Amino acid sequence: MHRVDRRKSEQTKTGRRPSADDTARGDDPPRLHLEPVSHAAGERDDFAAAVRAGLTAAAKSIPCRFLYDARGSLLFERITELPEYYPTRAERSILRAHAADIARCVKPPVELVELGSGSASKTRALIETLIEANGSLVFRPIDISPTILEASSRELLDAHPTLVIEGLVGEYDAALRSLAERHEGRSRLVLWLGSSIGNLSREAAARFLARVRGALGRADRLLVGVDLRKDARVLERAYDDADGVTAAFDLNLLARINRELGGHFDLARFRHEASYDVEAGRVEMHLVSLGAQRVPIDRLGIEVGLADGEAIHTESSYKYSLAEIDALASAAGLAVEQRWLDRDGLFSSNLLRAA
Repeated sequence: MHRVDRRKSEQTKTGRRPSADDTARGDDPPRLHLEPVSHAAGERDDFAAAVRAGLTAAAKSIPCRFLYDARGSLLFERITELPEYYPTRAERSILRAHAADIARCVKPPVELVELGSGSASKTRALIETLIEANGSLVFRPIDISPTILEASSRELLDAHPTLVIEGLVGEYDAALRSLAERHEGRSRLVLWLGSSIGNLSREAAARFLARVRGALGRADRLLVGVDLRKDARVLERAYDDADGVTAAFDLNLLARINRELGGHFDLARFRHEASYDVEAGRVEMHLVSLGAQRVPIDRLGIEVGLADGEAIHTESSYKYSLAEIDALASAAGLAVEQRWLDRDGLFSSNLLRAA
């Protein structure tokens, strides 16, 4: 369970949406530039297609990225603050404790790149440390949402007068192609935080890391957050908290179908379930039908049939041992140069270089 695309408010404290021009002061050049690198299909069309395909299949599923509509994003923010949900807290502690160590691994001048930057909340310690060490910094956040990039960029620029932000708006693959085509004499530190890698199968994770490897020069480094294998009880509590926030987050997917696609799901007839497959090293989230039911989805013109106890798969989150991280990096043409763990050994930040 990791952020895919949290939607933020369209407005800043001034009551209007910021623009890149807002960052220019007097005769100074603008310090914010957002460049579109791909034009994805409309979110609603993507959602409709995924729901149709996933709920008419024999084994029903909906991709986890669709958990993050406006309400889902707010619920996920609450999840990250829960005592049971350790990944955000653990990764933030690593970045705060080892920001200087991480910064020393990349030769100046430095360009900081973040995949799926969102609010860049965990990145701020690194930004501050790199600016302290080098006097200035180019930050290149990558996100599918221009709104979220503009909002977070404005906050960062207000806090750091020597920061320049050159964001890329679009899907990861298009952004990686853009990065591979441009190297401007700066060493790159690429961040992929939040254990987002866990939402990919192990094979898909290796393929994606290989694509990131293609955008790295010899002096560049990649910092990847990876959640570690651990006791099943710790993991299942993290994905099924006592307050029911994660259950509400998961059930909101059905509410979203009702809101956007004219679905008729009765949320009271489903329960959230999270289980850890120890052998596979994978947490799985499902919505389980409480009784046999047939549910129309008006805008899709379909009726979904569910048997008693039938499950809709909504997310997988893969966990790794340290040896598995090493093997994953090697399969992608990378090598682990340094690694940091939080004090409880729950989470890892892995600095990778081209092998």
